[in-house]
Amino acid sequence: MKIGWGWKVALLYGAFVGLIAILVIGSSRQQIDLVSPDYYKDEIGYQDVIDARKNLAALSTDVAIHANSSDVVIEMPAALKEKVLSGEVKFYCPVNKDWDRVYKIGGGSDMKISRAELKNTRYVVKVDIKADGKGYYQESEIQLHD
Repeated sequence: MKIGWGWKVALLYGAFVGLIAILVIGSSRQQIDLVSPDYYKDEIGYQDVIDARKNLAALSTDVAIHANSSDVVIEMPAALKEKVLSGEVKFYCPVNKDWDRVYKIGGGSDMKISRAELKNTRYVVKVDIKADGKGYYQESEIQLHD
């Protein structure tokens, strides 16, 4: 049986429409998490983050973040160890927002966070410190794996 060119064009067009329909259905089932649910509000206050980064850059050392087999250790800069600190450490996971974790900074110096509370994935660690009315901010990446 011989198929004419009109049928060939119709079959090609039908296959194209079917492929596009499959792509649309597949993409609509993907989970897309925003970095922050209050993105626009956070963007307005971003100048504070820029100032806090400059404050941290003026110190002699940065916040040191490293992991061992049982803990993630966050070491504060030497200039801040004598001060009363407040703020928070956010572990932001780009893969899944349910894996994000927030820990309060209280008191003085270093923090230890149990690896059991975190997933084995890549995190962006956002350290936001307040000391003596000044803000300090740092973002670092850490890859946790077994």
